[in-house]
Amino acid sequence: MTGKEQAVVVRRARGRKPKREENAEAKFNALLHAASEIVGEHGYVDASISRITERAGVAQGTFYSYFENRQDLFDQLLPRLGAEMLAFIKERTRGVVDASERERKGFMAFFDFIVQNPDFLRILNEAEQLAPKGHEAHFQLVVAGYLASLQRDWARGEYPGYEERELEVIVYMLLSARSYLALRYAKDKDGIKPIPNWITDTYMKFITYGLKGPAKPSP
Repeated sequence: MTGKEQAVVVRRARGRKPKREENAEAKFNALLHAASEIVGEHGYVDASISRITERAGVAQGTFYSYFENRQDLFDQLLPRLGAEMLAFIKERTRGVVDASERERKGFMAFFDFIVQNPDFLRILNEAEQLAPKGHEAHFQLVVAGYLASLQRDWARGEYPGYEERELEVIVYMLLSARSYLALRYAKDKDGIKPIPNWITDTYMKFITYGLKGPAKPSP
């Protein structure tokens, strides 16, 4: 084997995770995925360790190799899903500079995400009472990312009618709108469904003009 070939083998070996580490990561992810499904189906209260491990296809004893207890799993669940949601939205809005267009794409991406991850809403909505640490961590993550985005826009001259301190208020308003619109228009007795386009159009109309509509020219 030449020196060049040996270097290639070394680089590949360094970049490859050990098999034991790969198996551990797979089991960890399987437990989180199973927990997501079980909480989505039964709620946090009835999401027992036995149900979760059975769905994940691992022994109950294996559970404690990754989590201290059931609450530890619950507090990691929403932040993990929230990070996946943010990555999904980031990919859908990549390269979009215009703030309004990015908001439209981000709004649509959120609803596409919950259709693809129908357990998310229940996990989110029950978390404040039943997984408070995870709920707080999730909102810190989501708000920080959204606020940073608006602050960059504001620094470029967007939102000239607002002070910088008001941007956080806007973030909470927009997040609340998504949450309640999802409960009203995306969720029904059969699960989570795509929302019609007119809802996105209405949302963007409000974002663009507010309740009073566009400013009228002075007489």
